[in-house]
Amino acid sequence: MKTGTQQDANPVPSFIDGYLPYLLAQVSHSISAEFHAQVHEAGLSVTQWRVLSSLRSSAGGLTIGELAFHTVTKQPTLSKVVQRMAVDGLVSRTEVRADRRQTRVSLTAKGGRMVEVLCGQAMRHQMAVLQPFGETRAAELMEMLRTLMKSHALPPK
Repeated sequence: MKTGTQQDANPVPSFIDGYLPYLLAQVSHSISAEFHAQVHEAGLSVTQWRVLSSLRSSAGGLTIGELAFHTVTKQPTLSKVVQRMAVDGLVSRTEVRADRRQTRVSLTAKGGRMVEVLCGQAMRHQMAVLQPFGETRAAELMEMLRTLMKSHALPPK
């Protein structure tokens, strides 16, 4: 008498096991959660970290709309977060002269110091995550992800 079937020996993968958006979301969630523990230890929310890291390379700052796009956060929610960050001295806000409905957000010195420390931690975390792939495959993976982002990016609002 057989105890297993051919089907048991070769299980059919579920739909989601081969569905790219699911796989990307799960990997992003898991990898991010590992680093977000360090973000919380620094006294920041994930959204605050995303704001600081988005502003890090932006010498002239970003508008709330641009930040909402980069941080994957709804604009009303982000406006409240940025307001709190300004009170905490992490960012500064200025009106855009051409359109007073817009606000430009920039890093303060305090926010800059905080983001530098966290970016160092983030890069060490990333290196640990990518280490099993080796340098060449890790670089290829990063380039493939950037290509996917560019070809499927939504325009900033």
